[in-house]
Amino acid sequence: MPVFRGGTAVTAESRLREDLASAMASGGQGLSAADRLCVACVDLLPVDGAAISVIHDGETRGTFGSSGEFSRRLDEFQFTFGEGPCLDAVATGAPVLVPDLADPGERRWPAFTPAVLDEGVQAVFALPTAIAAVHVGVLDLYRASSGPLSETVLNAGMWAAELAALPLLDLMTSDLDWNAASEGGDGWEQLASLERVEVYQATGMIIGQLDIGPVEALARLRAHAYLAGQTASEVAWDIVERRLVLTPDDHPAAGNNLGSIG
Repeated sequence: MPVFRGGTAVTAESRLREDLASAMASGGQGLSAADRLCVACVDLLPVDGAAISVIHDGETRGTFGSSGEFSRRLDEFQFTFGEGPCLDAVATGAPVLVPDLADPGERRWPAFTPAVLDEGVQAVFALPTAIAAVHVGVLDLYRASSGPLSETVLNAGMWAAELAALPLLDLMTSDLDWNAASEGGDGWEQLASLERVEVYQATGMIIGQLDIGPVEALARLRAHAYLAGQTASEVAWDIVERRLVLTPDDHPAAGNNLGSIG
């Protein structure tokens, strides 16, 4: 039932929209605004986690905002496995709503789904974010309980996904040249910093150690993460800090050899 504010009817959905916008605008821009938006989603909506992924060329380029480390880790699984609802949401330009990840009929993401279920997540809702009609990111909402979002909550979530474009614009120029990101202005340098630098450092070390190409090196890193139940970034830090050395035998086809721990 609507309430009246200044003689104007205010619905639950419009109140949520106002509160989400107010939370993001409460101070600071860019990454801090994205984090505030994710925290507001958890505070105002019946969800337990929120994260904003930046997507380009079919891969997650980084977590642009999150409600906390738990949500950031969940987002990382989509990069580790190269699959997940955020990638599908950008590919289709439409929301991907999964009210019950444990549903036996839910088979779209054979690696991502069991990983997040193991983390205690039962439902995920991926809402695409667009800039100038180009889908460049996704707001992921996570829930520990299964069940769909109500129409009011879903509409508020879609509004939050629209708001997520605003802090992205604080970091971007109009020329979306990802390959030249590090050569651009301040905004692009901040955006480039979202990329998983430790993964690329670790991939370079694997290339040198095993004398293989970059595609195979990244595949081995991801395969190790999958077998070890870790994210790609966690494995990368172990490699960069020389706690882990991958061996020629830990190719996915070689079984469960997880490399040597230093």
